[in-house]
Formats: sequence, structure tokens, C-alpha cells
Amino acid sequence: MNRARMLLIASMTIFGTIGLFVRNIPVSSGELALYRAVMAALLIAVYLLATKQKLPLRSIGRELPLLLLSGAAMGFNWILLFEAYRYTTVSVATLSYYFAPVIVTAVCPLLFKEKMTGRQILCFVMSTVGLVMITGVGDAGKSGTDLIGILFGLGAAVFYAAVILLNKYIRNVSGIHRTLLQFIAAIVTLLPYVAFTSGMTLSGMDGMGWACLLIVGLIHTGVTYCMYFSSLKELPGQKAAILSYIDPLVAVLVSVLLLHESMTFWQVIGGALILGFTLWNELPARRKA
Repeated sequence: MNRARMLLIASMTIFGTIGLFVRNIPVSSGELALYRAVMAALLIAVYLLATKQKLPLRSIGRELPLLLLSGAAMGFNWILLFEAYRYTTVSVATLSYYFAPVIVTAVCPLLFKEKMTGRQILCFVMSTVGLVMITGVGDAGKSGTDLIGILFGLGAAVFYAAVILLNKYIRNVSGIHRTLLQFIAAIVTLLPYVAFTSGMTLSGMDGMGWACLLIVGLIHTGVTYCMYFSSLKELPGQKAAILSYIDPLVAVLVSVLLLHESMTFWQVIGGALILGFTLWNELPARRKA
């Protein structure tokens, strides 16, 4: 259990630093998402071969449409998140992106006939208030590019919520096998998108760009996803959900301390509301004696 906890903490910490490296990769967001998926898929495929884990081919056939949809959603989720980093600070982009659990909470009653509890309604309302505070609605000095970045972050959150919801329907393919197939689906989706938009521009990258691209593709995606899914096998879902909030906290620290990006007082309060109330929503409710 301690090993699994440390693996999850390490993977969430690494995930939280991705914005630092994305800033130094001079390719389009679509290209970056494609290269990330390609490198991660290759690394995970090598890992599965080395550990002699076979793909559940019979199960894949039944759930292929859902895997393709979730993989496509994952690819466009990355594109929008990387675009958010280009228009606003890493902290604001990440906090906007972490509105995804709130979207899932709001949509689940419609899709799965689940009733929202009073606590879930309160968490949804307060997280939405936090999002409004981050966007700086009514702030005359707010930069237009910041708002564009926040909208890209929210778009990424919608696609991430779609990945979460689609995964609820995928029951026969689990863990790292599912992730590999989703990466492959993302590659299939992103290839034509990149071909018709930015095209391949790797020839213009310098040494720093190549180093950051390899780190994002191999470490932040391939290695870290392996660590993440290895830890999930041994940890209770509730504990894993709580530890996942290390990711946005690290992203905020990286933004402020390493990238020297500023946050307004109201954005700090708004971020605290989003993270605090979505975290509270993950915690088990106390049972009456």
C-alpha cells in the first residue's frame, strides 16, 4: 500500500509539471498531442511486451467504438489544454481544466439516473462560483487572451469529462490496456487533424524543444501513466481520487514559483473553491449512527 501511494504521489507530481515543458516546445498543440500519443503508445507497448501482458482481443472487439470515441476525446482534450497554456498562465489553465469533475457530477444524474445529494449540489454551485472568480467576470483590466485561455481550459475539461463518462461504459477492458488502445485511437484521430492544419514541423525544433518533447511524451505520458495505473490496482478509489489533487496544486506552484506567473487574489480564492469543493465531493459522507 505504501509503495502504491508513493507511485501515485510521484505520478501526480510529474503530471503537475507538464506545463513547464509544454511552454518550451515550438510546435502546434495538435502536433504536440499527436507526438505525445505516439511516444506514449510505443513505450506502453514495450512495457506490455516486457511484462508479457496480452491484450484482451475478444473484449476489445465489443467495446471498440467506445474506445475510439474516448481516445479521440483524449486527443482533443490535450489539444485544448495545450492551447490554454499558450493564452493564459499554467495555474489558471489547470484550475479551469479541473472543472471536469464538476461537469461529471452535473451530467451523471442525466446519464445514469443518479440523484444529486445536497452536498453534491452545494459542491457544484460553489465550484461554479470559483470558476466565475477565476475568469474575472466584471474585471475591466482582465486580458482578453486570459479569457481565451480559460475557455480553452474549459473546453479541455469538457473533453476530459467525456473521457471519464465514456470509461464508465467500458467494462471489459481495464487499466493500462485501455489506455494503450485509447492512445492508438487518439493517434488515428489526430493524424488527419494535424495533416490538414499545422502539418509536421519537427525540423525547425532546437535542442531544448526536442528535450522537452521527449520528456512530455516518454516521461509525462508513457512512464507516468504506467506508474499511475500500477498504483490504482492497489489503492482504494477514494484515496486515489484524493491524491489526484496533488496534480493541480503542483501546477499552481510551478506556475508561480518557476514560471513567475502571477495570480490575482480572486483567482486564488476561486481556485481554492474549485479544488476544495471538488475534493470534498470525493470524500465519503459520514454515516448516521
